[in-house]
Amino acid sequence: MKSSEEIAVSGMSAGRSAMRMGPAELVQAAAMARRFYLEGKSKIQIAEEFGVSRFKVARVLETALERDLVRIEIRVPAELDAERSDALRARYGLRHAVVVESPAEASEESPDPENLGEVAADLLGELVDEGDVLGLAWGRSTIHMAAALDRLPPCTVVQLTGVYDAGTAERGSVEAVRRAAQVSGGDAHPIYAPMLLPDAATAAALRNQTGIARAFEYFDKVTVACVSIGSWEAGISTVHDMLSDEERSHYVSLGVAAEMSAHLFDADGRRVGRDLGERCITVKTDQLRRVPEVVAIAGGRRKAAAIDAVLRSGLVTSLVTDTSAADYLMTAGPTPKPALNRADPDGI
Repeated sequence: MKSSEEIAVSGMSAGRSAMRMGPAELVQAAAMARRFYLEGKSKIQIAEEFGVSRFKVARVLETALERDLVRIEIRVPAELDAERSDALRARYGLRHAVVVESPAEASEESPDPENLGEVAADLLGELVDEGDVLGLAWGRSTIHMAAALDRLPPCTVVQLTGVYDAGTAERGSVEAVRRAAQVSGGDAHPIYAPMLLPDAATAAALRNQTGIARAFEYFDKVTVACVSIGSWEAGISTVHDMLSDEERSHYVSLGVAAEMSAHLFDADGRRVGRDLGERCITVKTDQLRRVPEVVAIAGGRRKAAAIDAVLRSGLVTSLVTDTSAADYLMTAGPTPKPALNRADPDGI
């Protein structure tokens, strides 16, 4: 995932514009460029070697670039879009934004591309340090991410939400937590409970169970969290699919546009339907807001508006997405507040 720079320093084949320099100038410029770009020497060191001022060295290096004597190529893996990534990071004030090329066969109906999980796994390998507490929320993207992990420093891994279906825990978030802990060699704290309960009282009782309570104790210690985002429609939001038609209509009337970790948001990033959270086994939004690094993994045109809403909530610091969603996000409504401010829209 890291950019690699290839510096090509040439002499007599530099091109017609470079040939306007005399042969001695060409040789000296090529030598200085080699020292600076390939050998890593400072302008002061080069100036001392050639017996000129550092300002002369700076002019020669600038001329070498202008006249095509030196060519700098910045290359990233083909699946990454560096230009969109940087533009998206700047627009939302994110710490990291990584945009992956959408699959050629992708359509507006396509779910998150699976390669988002692979890229997110590499990103976590960069972000997680030894001794960190890594939190994983339920989501197809986070499950794909965990499956793709091949390196993590020693860290504690905790599950941030219950599971979509307790009967599929072995193939879902519980297994994702186990996988991440196995790769890191750290402790795992899974949650063996459904994400959504029939009522608040049942949810409260489950939170007090020993194993679940132990996982909840780590929520305030999480240093890096990984979450998924869902738009409020069938097949795209786990919580949407777990509710009755009447309940869905109720939350639609409140203006819900996005869901993350069983929390609902309107298009401006404000929380709606707070009563739903009382029925869920999940990390609280104020806890997520205190996590130093919250990485969201979500892509596809169908999720683009939901991603915009969650980014405006101030809960997310970094994003892994695809070009289809990124193109929408770059023109979505007024420029949002910088994500790193962690501003709460509900407090405005």
